[in-house]
Amino acid sequence: MSAAATTDERLLRTSPLRRLLGRPELGSVVGALAVFVFFAFAADSFLRAASLSTVLYASSTIGIMAVPVALLMIGGEFDLSAGVLVTSSALISSMFSYQMTANVWVGVGVSLLVTLAIGAFNGFMLSRTGLPSFIITLGTFLMLTGMNLGFTKLISGTVSTKTIADMEGFPSARDVFASTLTVGGVDFKITILWWIALVAVASWILLRTRAGNWIFAVGGNQDAARAVGVPVTATKIGLYMGVAFGAWIAGQHLLFSYDVVQSGEGVGNELIYIIAAVIGGCLITGGYGSAVGSAVGAFIFGMTSKGIVFAEWNPDWFKFFLGAMLLLATLLNAWVRKRAEAAK
Repeated sequence: MSAAATTDERLLRTSPLRRLLGRPELGSVVGALAVFVFFAFAADSFLRAASLSTVLYASSTIGIMAVPVALLMIGGEFDLSAGVLVTSSALISSMFSYQMTANVWVGVGVSLLVTLAIGAFNGFMLSRTGLPSFIITLGTFLMLTGMNLGFTKLISGTVSTKTIADMEGFPSARDVFASTLTVGGVDFKITILWWIALVAVASWILLRTRAGNWIFAVGGNQDAARAVGVPVTATKIGLYMGVAFGAWIAGQHLLFSYDVVQSGEGVGNELIYIIAAVIGGCLITGGYGSAVGSAVGAFIFGMTSKGIVFAEWNPDWFKFFLGAMLLLATLLNAWVRKRAEAAK
């Protein structure tokens, strides 16, 4: 074993209990269990298979973005343009396909390239200017918001895109991004599979690759990481492109689920993705967190948002109940983490 490997704390041999207590997602798992038990008693229909399928779908639409956002936060940065970028990705696919009368897969491919370029732009500007990611991505957020509305009205004459449901390639693209799978008589959206795949790939990158070391290093201490040879600029550009890739998947799901896209959608969702990552154990200061934790955070958000509906509570109080549940889950998460760290 090399000297570098022996100093990697992720590879040190520890007992299973100590490894469990050291996991960033431990507190969020306890919080998820608490939310699950609460709604199991508060809402009679919550434990039905169809209801749990709905919860998983709601969680997956958040989780697809929460996973790359969590990696970015572990790397010490934010992306306030993530929510609007989802809509931009869907608009590019739809408008390019419609205007060029091309197979929709051509529009999907162009959308992927443009979305990744926007992610690379965020990372490049962050590294070159030295400005905080809050400022850089806030600027991107505002530019994308204006471009989404401006280009959509310029090309379509309205605030929504034209239908592309009758174009070649639409059925196969819908199968990939927005189909429904029936298992045991229960319908599950394919976004759940995308979500699981992203969590698996992101966990492998973080825990089993050199790039994972770099992400933790730049999030923990960027200057120290650069001093020992970590490619800080490339790592951060890669993380922003990862967020863009998640936005592309979420955007294609949005387009092929509803056929048309409203140009004003997505504003505010970036905060939901960040909240899910924080609930899942990611530190705002960077250098700590996990992909699995972000998935659990998204699951807590999905259970809370749909559990309120299943409980048939007054919708006027929706935001209050949502905020209270998320606050309690976060506090429980923090309490469990402190207990775990004290037990080390």
